[in-house]
Amino acid sequence: MYIPANFRETRIETLHELMRTHPLGLLVTHGVDGLQASPLPFLLFADEGEQGVLRAHMAKANPHWKTLESMNECLVVFQGADGYVTPSWYPSKAKTHKVVPTWNYVTVQVWGSPSVIDDPDWIRRQLNCLTGHHEKPRPQSWSADDAPADYIATQMKAIIGIEIPIRRIEGKWKMSQNKDDADKAGVVSGMRSGNDPHQNVQVADLIERS
Repeated sequence: MYIPANFRETRIETLHELMRTHPLGLLVTHGVDGLQASPLPFLLFADEGEQGVLRAHMAKANPHWKTLESMNECLVVFQGADGYVTPSWYPSKAKTHKVVPTWNYVTVQVWGSPSVIDDPDWIRRQLNCLTGHHEKPRPQSWSADDAPADYIATQMKAIIGIEIPIRRIEGKWKMSQNKDDADKAGVVSGMRSGNDPHQNVQVADLIERS
C-alpha cells in the first residue's frame, strides 16, 4: 500500500482499535486459481503473537479455504471511516483555485500465514468468542446455548476455521494532514454541516484527531 509519510499510522494500539471497530476484513489471496477475496468478520486476539492473531470462519462451501491450505501468505484489509472531500470546503479555493477533490479514509492492511482448522472444539470456541464479543453490549445477549444443540452442531459442520498470526501490519490515515490549518478546518466544518450533502461527522472527528 502506498503511504506518504504524513498519512502513515504506526501505533499498534490505533491499528488494532480500527480492526476491532471495523471487524469485517477482506481476506485476499493469490494462488493457482488467481486472485480470491472473501469478506469475513474477524476477531483480533491482540495479546497473542508478536502483533496479534486473527481468527475467523468461513463456509465449507466456499472454495477459498482450500486455496488457503497451500498459502504461505495472505492479506486482510480492514476499511474504516471514509468520505468525499469537495474543494468548496477549502478557504484557499477563493484565493488560488488550485484545489481538487479528494477522498479521506482510514485503512489497515495485515499480512500473515493462514492456517485452516477443521476441529469442532476450536470452531465452537471461535463462535463463542465472536458472538460473545458482539452480543456483550446488548441488554439480553444471545449465545449459541440459546439454540438447540443439534442445530448448532449441524451449522458447525458447514464451516471451517481460519487463523492468521499477524506478521506485518500497516495503517494509512488519510485525513487532510497535507492541508494547512485553515483548509483542514474548512473540511471539518463542511463535514459537520447538516445542510451539506457530504456531511460526515465520523470523518470530521478523525480529521480533528489526526
